[in-house]
Amino acid sequence: MVKILVLYYSLHGNTRQLARHIGRGIEQIEGCEAVLRTVADIPITTDIATATTAATTPTVTTMKTTDPMVSHDDLKQCAAIAMGSPVRFGNMAAPLKHFLDTTSSEWLSGTLIDKPACVFTSSSSLHGGQETTLQSMMLPLLHHGMVIVGIPYSEPLLHTTCHGGTPYGASHVNHGINKQLHPDEITLAQAIGRRLATIAYKLSG
Repeated sequence: MVKILVLYYSLHGNTRQLARHIGRGIEQIEGCEAVLRTVADIPITTDIATATTAATTPTVTTMKTTDPMVSHDDLKQCAAIAMGSPVRFGNMAAPLKHFLDTTSSEWLSGTLIDKPACVFTSSSSLHGGQETTLQSMMLPLLHHGMVIVGIPYSEPLLHTTCHGGTPYGASHVNHGINKQLHPDEITLAQAIGRRLATIAYKLSG
C-alpha cells in the first residue's frame, strides 16, 4: 500500500473535518492508504520564560481526536503529504509550524524530496486569509523539495462554489451558522485527495 500522510492541526474540529474527507478521497484510489496524524498544542502564556519552556515541551491539544501525534518516522514512511491548518492571522497555526521547525534532519537527508504534497485550511470568514495560509504551508514543503499539488480548474465546482475551495488547496469557510462542511467543500477536498493519491501512486512506481 502507498501510505499518504494527512497531517493537520485543528482546534475546533473544522480542519479535522477537511482532513477526514481528503483521507476518503485518497482511499478512493486503489492501492493507497490515508494515515491521519495531528500535532501537539502549544500552551499560550504571556510570560516569555514560560513560553520558551512550553514551546519545547508542548502539551496535547484539548480537541477530542483519536488520531495519533505525528512522528518523524511518519515522514520517512509516507509517499506523499496532505498538510492542513486553520487560518491564524493569514498564516499557519503555531503548533504546525513548531513541528515543521523540528524537521531539519529530514531536510538534510532529503527524506521528502520529490514526494507530492497538498495543503488545506479553514477560516471563520470568507476573506480571512485562506490563500496566504495555504501559501505559508507550501513554503517549508518547497524547501524540502516536495512537489506541490493543487486543485485544477477541470474540477467544475472550482468555477462556481461560493464556499471553500481554491486552486491552492481545499478549504472550509465557517460562517458561524453551521460548522459542518458544505457539499462543495467536501467534493473539492475529496478531489484533491484523489489527485494527490493518483500522483503519489504513479511516482512510487
